[in-house]
Amino acid sequence: MGPEHFSHLHDLAAPTARQRSATPTAAQRPDPGLLRLMQVLDHVPVLLLGHRGEVLARNALLPEVLGRPLEPGSSFVRYIFQDPVARERIVNWADFASATVATMRREIARRPYDNRLVALMGELRASDEDVARWWDDHTVRDYASVTKRVEHPTAGPMSFNIEIVCAPHEPDQRLIVYTAEPDSPTARLLPILASWNAAVSP
Repeated sequence: MGPEHFSHLHDLAAPTARQRSATPTAAQRPDPGLLRLMQVLDHVPVLLLGHRGEVLARNALLPEVLGRPLEPGSSFVRYIFQDPVARERIVNWADFASATVATMRREIARRPYDNRLVALMGELRASDEDVARWWDDHTVRDYASVTKRVEHPTAGPMSFNIEIVCAPHEPDQRLIVYTAEPDSPTARLLPILASWNAAVSP
């Protein structure tokens, strides 16, 4: 049993703390420090997610790699499971998607009274047999790094190590950074993708 499982059991055994953390319904605001860090990392794709998997912010390279705008306020979880582009672009989609389900299970354990989060996962479980199967295996996972392989329709294959950064005072937000090995094919492609984005931006 890993540390994430012990934490999950702690979440299940602490209903008072869970209710307090799940009660607020106000929209999450991006953490200023994480936004500044995102600006520094403009040479790699970066995404800032809230606790429901909502996009709080992202930089210009992320849509170039994943093929969708993923504007703030959209659901990254819905992109993974309901957008066919995600399954086309993410070569190891099943690895990444199953990890997403395990993470959302952990989030619901932390916030069982978050009706929006519960409804989202209920909808996905009812409409997607993959989600239902992964949910029923009872795996839990905290936000953990998962290697992501992407097949870009023009640039070709790309491989990223996903690193996750949290601010100590904002534990419900995760900065997701797509890193590439120095001088790798992916690292050499990223400036080209950035130049394409600059060429089409107003």
